[in-house]
Amino acid sequence: MADLDVPPQVPQSKTRDLDKLLLRHGNLVDPGFLPGPGLRDDIRDYVRILVIGAGGLGCELLKDLALSGFRNLEVIDMDRIEVTNLNRQFLFRLEDVGKPKAEVAAKRVMERVSGVEIVPHFSRIEDKEIEFYNDFNIIALGLDSIEARKYINGVACGFLEYNEDDTPKRETIKPMVDGGTEGFKGHARVILPGVTPCFECTIYLFPPQVKFPLCTLAETPRNAAHCIEYAHLIQWETVHRGKTFDPDEPEHMKWVYDEAIRRAELFGIPGVTYSLTQGVVKNIIPAIASTNAIISAACALETLKIVSACSKTLVNYLTYNGGEGLYTEVTKFERDTECLVCGPGILIELDTSVTLSKFIEMLEDHPKLLLSKASVKQGENTLYMQAPPVLEEFHRPKLSKPLYDLMGRVQKDTIHVFGQRALKNNEKESCTTKVRVVFKGADGVADMDTAIGA
Repeated sequence: MADLDVPPQVPQSKTRDLDKLLLRHGNLVDPGFLPGPGLRDDIRDYVRILVIGAGGLGCELLKDLALSGFRNLEVIDMDRIEVTNLNRQFLFRLEDVGKPKAEVAAKRVMERVSGVEIVPHFSRIEDKEIEFYNDFNIIALGLDSIEARKYINGVACGFLEYNEDDTPKRETIKPMVDGGTEGFKGHARVILPGVTPCFECTIYLFPPQVKFPLCTLAETPRNAAHCIEYAHLIQWETVHRGKTFDPDEPEHMKWVYDEAIRRAELFGIPGVTYSLTQGVVKNIIPAIASTNAIISAACALETLKIVSACSKTLVNYLTYNGGEGLYTEVTKFERDTECLVCGPGILIELDTSVTLSKFIEMLEDHPKLLLSKASVKQGENTLYMQAPPVLEEFHRPKLSKPLYDLMGRVQKDTIHVFGQRALKNNEKESCTTKVRVVFKGADGVADMDTAIGA
């Protein structure tokens, strides 16, 4: 019997599935889509993505982006790996406990995906210079904190510039892809500042954090969370007067856990565990690995669509619910045209004699800003920095000079201010916003009927 001719096996390309999106036209492509190997190579060689968060969702995002053809990635996270992370944050192992999440996640993905370069940053997002974030084409968010989202949203919107007719300059738009999960629920959204709603435009989508009445905590605790909050909010201040509680300090968390155990035993309440203590104190949202994978896949796909135009992007908010069956829905939310973060900015009219020091005082008194300890920048020109002390000392002589002179004697311009805004609970949050400054009496500028509180 003659041997049969068996055709040689052709090895499949590692980019086979990606090529189906990037090398050919389709019915849903964006008008600017230009398919071809050059597009795939440009994404690999030139596109830079920053992933913020290396937890359950961040680990999935790093892996998905690396497998989607992105080769220049960076990741930032301030946390260290804990044993409770191992059930869903698949890049970590038992021997990694205590190590920085960002460093281990970057190392593991680079081990598994050849050619990818991931730079880890073990730090708080607020510790980075603002210009650090401007070096990336897209910012992908895998956060579990509303405050962190608001900060990054303010930073990205701070890069946005507007034309004379208040339309955004497209080259200044810093796209963000935001994902979030809670149990079997999740969301993915595309934020194009000035085009789609920013995080601040839709802040109402996030329910307020659950608060327990202090009288219930002190007199009639009914569950484990009450015992934990009693130790956290009442006992800590009683025992450690004047000492700030740090939720990221293991010794502080262990003290709260031990006190909560004693409180629970006193009232016969079961269920206090160390992981629950962390969840209550840090307001940690429960996470499930499958939900993280689904939302991460949606975020990675939207990132690819933004940089390649291989398909129209999400418009603009995807919700997912896998609690009972499978349910997804896309909702188009509208921008708040008067948003203080992604809008053109607060208009303030000033005399040319107003000093930088006086202007910073105005920012604190302005009813729409209420910004304390403000730093001020005009494009690449730093006018004043509150911190670190060495920079504050360097810029301090400018405080007594007219803002008009410091801004190059321009008739009007948009400046960025960074500072702290007081919340209703007397806490403060870091924020950034734009201010449109118009100088009265400057050449070519007529007096405007614009009060300082407008």
